[in-house]
Amino acid sequence: MRFGAHLSSAGGIDTAIDRAAAIGAECVQVFTQSPRMWRPTAHAPEAIERFRARRAEVKIGGVACHALYLCNLGAGDREVYDRSVKTMVATVEVATRIEADAVIFHVGSHLGAGLDACMKGIVKALTTILKGCDDRTWLLIENSAGAGGTIGRSIDELARLVDALARHRRLGICLDSCHLWASGYDVTDRETLDAVVAEVDETIGLDRLRALHVNDSVPPLGSNRDRHADVLAGAMGKGLGTFLAHPAFQGLDAYLETPGPDGHGPVKADLQRVRRLHKRALAAAEAQAPARPATRRDERARPSL
Repeated sequence: MRFGAHLSSAGGIDTAIDRAAAIGAECVQVFTQSPRMWRPTAHAPEAIERFRARRAEVKIGGVACHALYLCNLGAGDREVYDRSVKTMVATVEVATRIEADAVIFHVGSHLGAGLDACMKGIVKALTTILKGCDDRTWLLIENSAGAGGTIGRSIDELARLVDALARHRRLGICLDSCHLWASGYDVTDRETLDAVVAEVDETIGLDRLRALHVNDSVPPLGSNRDRHADVLAGAMGKGLGTFLAHPAFQGLDAYLETPGPDGHGPVKADLQRVRRLHKRALAAAEAQAPARPATRRDERARPSL
């Protein structure tokens, strides 16, 4: 498992690689534009070139771009919907230029209308957005948290979206530990987590699980509130190790989206902490757990990221 973080790209998208190297990250997630504005950033060609060169130089593994939180592919408002599609198309375009492995996104909210009511629009939007992806850069639906008609809070809804896109070969998922917790999935309990993994394997396919977001939670289990806490500083505490140590997740890129000591994101100590938790949880699991049941992933190789 490679550990990294969502880091700022202020000063040029290539600077995110410098920040990743400074904290000892093995992978990095970035916004391709300001998270508070619809207008995309015009990245200088030399910044794109330096991003790729610097990534190779400091041996950063996975790279993910996170789509704008403003995007809502389930919106009934035509202006919001069109802006969302246009913005995500632009994000994918930048992602392929920097040779990112994934664009991670939240579908949005149906605002009470129900998923069925907006599914046609979501499929149309994602069909357009997926045209910009290539064999390296995938589009990953992230499981969501929160109330108000948020789309993708359950594995079932993620599976419905994948099926609605005819299981497009470049469409996958990213699982967020905090969002699972907020939606009532106790990822600190191995039996519960096994059930989650089995459902993903059966309905989506573990080969489509391409990344993890590793976040503790400030609110309690099932709160439907998305508020991240630093690892070991939230409601999950050491129990987050159960999530990290699950056999199905080993080999994935795991990104911290935690506030850090000053509210400006993870620092080196945060990555050291999560690596220690992962190591200890793996050792504990191997020492006391019986052989795990085989999954469909055992019968096929994981696609390289």
